Parts: sequence; C-alpha cells; structure tokens
Amino acid sequence: MAGGDAFSAAQRHEIDKAIRDAETMCRFEFSVYVGASDGETRPFAERLHAALVAPARSVLVMVDPAARIVEVVTGTEARRVLDDAEVRLAVMSMETAFAAGDLVGGIKRGVLQLAEHARRPTMLHAEQTP
Repeated sequence: MAGGDAFSAAQRHEIDKAIRDAETMCRFEFSVYVGASDGETRPFAERLHAALVAPARSVLVMVDPAARIVEVVTGTEARRVLDDAEVRLAVMSMETAFAAGDLVGGIKRGVLQLAEHARRPTMLHAEQTP
C-alpha cells in the first residue's frame, strides 16, 4: 500500500488485513495505492499494476482521495473471473463510503467485494455416479 503515510498504524493494519483476507478468499494478489497519480490516472494505475510481482494474477486498487478518483486494474488471469460490472459495483461501494468520509472502510469493503466476486465457485459434485 503506497501513500500510507496518511493512515495511522491501526488503519494500515485494517487495510492490510482486508488485503490478506481477499487474497486467501480468491487466490489473487491485491495491492492498494492511495495518493495522487502522476499524470492521467488510468495510465498511472496501469503502470503501477505492471510493476507488481505477478501482474497477471493481481488486482490493483488505486485511490486518489483529493481528486475523488478510484481506478481498478485487473491482470489477465483475474479478469477471467472478475468482469467489468463486478468491478463497477465494488467501485460504487467504495465511492459511497468515501463520500461519507470513510476512506479506510471504503477500501476494505471494495477489496473484499472484488475478492468475493473473483472467488471461483466450489464444485460440490464434480463427478456423479449413476
């Protein structure tokens, strides 16, 4: 999580826990960047995502609170199970929390919502015998 200087240690811990929980839930890697973008926000978020250790298996959430911008970048593998409509729902959830003044809660909810959508369904009966 970049831009973490604006958060207390307890708030950083809350966000880190949400990230760990999300990664456990869906097996993709999550990163959160909070701060101003360097230039246009989408290309900046895409550069941040490309610099991650495993970008194909990663989801980056970039939040620029001052500009009121949220960008979510998904890697090729994550995109197979996380579609644009699901990302938009998570972004709307974050924006609602941010508008109410809850930056940390919005990030946590958004990350966990993305992970919930990205989680592959459990196969209960992969093989049935007659």
